[in-house]
Amino acid sequence: MSDQEKKPRLEIEYCTRCRWLPRATWMAQELLTTFEADLGAVALVPGTGGVFQVRLDGEPIWSRDTDAAFTDAAELKRLVRDRIAPDRPLGHSDRPAAP
Repeated sequence: MSDQEKKPRLEIEYCTRCRWLPRATWMAQELLTTFEADLGAVALVPGTGGVFQVRLDGEPIWSRDTDAAFTDAAELKRLVRDRIAPDRPLGHSDRPAAP
């Protein structure tokens, strides 16, 4: 088994009818930039019905179904980090959001 196969696979499923491909690719870029050595793959998965869900090794870690508004990149990075590299600092992304 290669090193890439041992690393987690992240999937971003997005609604094609809602035209959320740009948002999905931006999130993928943000996550790959931050976790390039920690992720084995980042996949964009076309869907319909208003779906926007982020999964890590098949387990949902964020879904627009649960949160009416989209999350920001910093929150998504924290969610991924907490699962794959909990001791890793994220710099400015670790700062709490302003009220």
